[in-house]
Amino acid sequence: MIWSLIRIILFICAIALVTFGIAYVIETGGEVRVSIASMEYSFSPLVAVILVLLLLVAVWLAIVALGLMSAIFHFFNGDETAISRYFNRNREQRGFDALADGMVALASGEGKAALSQVSKAEKLLGRPELTNLVNAQAAEMTGDTKKALKYYKSLLEDDRTRFVGVRGLMKQKLAEGDTTTAMRLAEKAFALHPSHEDTQNLLFEMQSDASDWAGARETIITKVHKGSLPKDVGRRREAILALADAKDKLEADEIEAAKAAVLSANKLAPTLVPAAVLAAELQTLSGNKSSAAKIIKKAWAGNPHPDLAAAFAEIEENETAAQRLKRFNALTRVNADNTETKLLKAELALADEDFPAARRALGDLHETDPTARSLSIMAAIHRGEGAGDEVVRGWLNKALTASRGPQWICASCNKIHGAWTPKCDNCKAFDSMEWKAPPASDTVTQTTRVLPFVDSVLTVSDSSADVEEPV
Repeated sequence: MIWSLIRIILFICAIALVTFGIAYVIETGGEVRVSIASMEYSFSPLVAVILVLLLLVAVWLAIVALGLMSAIFHFFNGDETAISRYFNRNREQRGFDALADGMVALASGEGKAALSQVSKAEKLLGRPELTNLVNAQAAEMTGDTKKALKYYKSLLEDDRTRFVGVRGLMKQKLAEGDTTTAMRLAEKAFALHPSHEDTQNLLFEMQSDASDWAGARETIITKVHKGSLPKDVGRRREAILALADAKDKLEADEIEAAKAAVLSANKLAPTLVPAAVLAAELQTLSGNKSSAAKIIKKAWAGNPHPDLAAAFAEIEENETAAQRLKRFNALTRVNADNTETKLLKAELALADEDFPAARRALGDLHETDPTARSLSIMAAIHRGEGAGDEVVRGWLNKALTASRGPQWICASCNKIHGAWTPKCDNCKAFDSMEWKAPPASDTVTQTTRVLPFVDSVLTVSDSSADVEEPV
């Protein structure tokens, strides 16, 4: 508001000054004489002022005309001028418009239209780092893999687009089924841009599929370092990879290397059941029974599991039932309210032929959680207490139709697995195995290792009781 008022005042002052000047010139009178050669010209002061102004305008127009002629000359000579910059800006604008239209066509799934627009943009812009990528993707969309390959290779020539070119070639090789070349390209892309999460995931997937456990472990370490994976998840996945590596080394009879790998896995994830079981087995074979027991105890404290109990039993094979019951107290006093602990205590009591203790340990699990295992234990308790074959068979028949209890189930696709695996054999998800009860309608052959505590108890003479004993 104030500034507008100031401008109005200044404008009025300027008009007043001009008016005053004109009036002063008119009132001055006299004449202005100009001699040119032998000619003499006389003007009034006002006319003289007007002529001077017109002369200045003429000079300015002459200078502008000369500048324009010079610019035209330089323009046709190929030099950069205002004219050339104008045409360049116009050309660039049309090029970016064509590129934008091409990208919109690409996003809309119109590959041919995208190729046409980007081809126009390529001619107008002369910026291959911008147009080659869209050209490659449009060529892929139209099924012209050769043209796409050509554009992706051209992207390799520029440092700014090399990563994009490598990824494009990698995806093409994957589509062709050439996983070996694709993995080499993925490693190259990972080296160029190690923080790119999609490349990390794709490389890890290919490495794990190829059983390149060492390479996959390095990828996991990088993911944790770059912040794309939490540290606790990274440690667990490192442990799984070390365990898979240990199993491969065992198959190759590299016992010491396998032992080192599985101990590393157990150190990274002490509650990972398969790692703890294998580590305990190898320590037992080496005569390090105390170390094996320590591994199982630590795993049991965090994750009670029947495989751990089976591995703990194998540490001392030649012991009486009473000795085993006493030794297993190190496990059963931990997580005493856990279902697995109750089942284990019942089985230990059965092995010691202490059937009332087995019944107390089992509690009401046969009612609250009637699984094949808890019902089989009830059958064994009744047999040990002297019940007839008909009663025992009744419990076994219940066990046959009951839930199998917890099993290894993929958290991603709910596929039930007979044994733990690093990757789901159905959806290929990594580290997706969970020990939980499946839906009642799902069944699978139970392969969990169990203690042979009820074998001698469940002996029924009638052939109708000759059934597969649930866990």
